[in-house]
Amino acid sequence: MEKNESRIRNLRQKMVELGLDAIYITSAENHLYVTGFDNPDGYVFLTQNNAFMFADPRYIEAAKAEASPLCTPLEKPDLAKIVNDEGIKVVGYEDRRLTCSGFERLKSTLGDKIEYKGIGDVLTEIRSFKTRDEIENIIAAQRISEGAFHHICKVLNYDMTEIEVAAELEYYMKKHGSSKPSFDTICVSGSASSRPHGVPRPVKLEKGFLTMDYGAMVNGYHSDMTRTVVIGKADEDMKRLYNTVLKAQLEAEAAVREGVRNRDVDGIARNIIYSAGYEGKFGHGLGHGVGLEIHELPVLNSRVDENMTLKTGQVVTVEPGIYIEGLYGCRIEDMMLVTENGGELLTDCPKELIEL
Repeated sequence: MEKNESRIRNLRQKMVELGLDAIYITSAENHLYVTGFDNPDGYVFLTQNNAFMFADPRYIEAAKAEASPLCTPLEKPDLAKIVNDEGIKVVGYEDRRLTCSGFERLKSTLGDKIEYKGIGDVLTEIRSFKTRDEIENIIAAQRISEGAFHHICKVLNYDMTEIEVAAELEYYMKKHGSSKPSFDTICVSGSASSRPHGVPRPVKLEKGFLTMDYGAMVNGYHSDMTRTVVIGKADEDMKRLYNTVLKAQLEAEAAVREGVRNRDVDGIARNIIYSAGYEGKFGHGLGHGVGLEIHELPVLNSRVDENMTLKTGQVVTVEPGIYIEGLYGCRIEDMMLVTENGGELLTDCPKELIEL
């Protein structure tokens, strides 16, 4: 079955549940999810009878060739006519994505007789459950990322700058099938490794921890991994810190399965880190969903609703870290698929302490 058929069918069923006659889809990720075509400047108007996809002259030819046959590409949309022809009274919109000016344009186009309803996280919640083909795309992207890690460990030298290491990772991924990096590559060494989202600097690698957080993209799907290595030799304090992070990750990963509370998985890693004497040094959540966005539902942190549990088909990262300001930091990150019987590790990359 054409994959977009089931996606559109599910959305139409959700429209019935929410009392919607149409959904106005504006975010690039949800556009790709519904149509199968990547157009960052397009939008979709989904009704119970049609899926209209609007593309300007830059994209219209590609849209006709590449989008799902269930979607009708239009270069000059007439939303008001579509609404009138199909008797649409209630339109849902992405209230967490659409800008205020975009919403005002929509209302001026369709008029005041239409009722507008924000749909919140409806689409992102649906997207949090991955089909087999989505998982395969994520795994393909992850394998490219793993290849980049093995490559950088071979070519890395003390004369390289953080920016050069980041560029080498991205170049390798691009050469091996990634459409682009999942996000701006994080590559920080020495004292800067205490910055969880530090920006690569034009300075030679400092001795100590080197944290590399990066990912590839395949068919719109992201991968996400972090590995921390040591430039030079690790002292006993560094080894203890690294092994604490690794223990926290392994025990949290062992807890991932259908029905486990999201905040409890975070708590397992956090308790290990805090009990080892690093209270307050793990400042971010344990993980997040990965798919068409690098950060999407579900989330693993201590602030999530206490009734939220992991569900089969979700993909999450498990990425504990310890960061000591001005000294150094370490993070290790894998991706996992949630199943009824446990978590399936999607990352296949060494994580023992490596000294270079």
